[in-house]
Amino acid sequence: MRHNKKKGMKLGTDASHTKAMKKSLVTSLFMNDRIKTLESRAKAIRPDVDRIITWAKKGDLASRRLAIAKLGDKEIVREVFEKAEQGMWADRNGGYTRIMKLGRRKGDNAEVVIIELVNEPVAKDSSATVTKVEED
Repeated sequence: MRHNKKKGMKLGTDASHTKAMKKSLVTSLFMNDRIKTLESRAKAIRPDVDRIITWAKKGDLASRRLAIAKLGDKEIVREVFEKAEQGMWADRNGGYTRIMKLGRRKGDNAEVVIIELVNEPVAKDSSATVTKVEED
């Protein structure tokens, strides 16, 4: 039965192809730290990437097995977990990816973007820490 099968982005294909495409894109992103793809695909894989990095920060065996099931490649999962163990995303509570727009593709006018993993530490906002000075 098809009950509740219309969840998530379909990306113009059937469910099995969408699942395989997302798995491939996430694997490529973790291998290369940056990929060029369409905007809708980048927005579709962003939650998966964030979830895998959150599992890596947790670091236990159950999280590792979930990540292996999601990615399908033990070596890439090992690399991601090692990066998280070294503290790559230790100061970050989400927002592990960045999407930068490149413009439109000539053939079909599709929006092309670069999605990359964020490596920089979180910048402390100086305006939020400004204290109020009382006037005499």
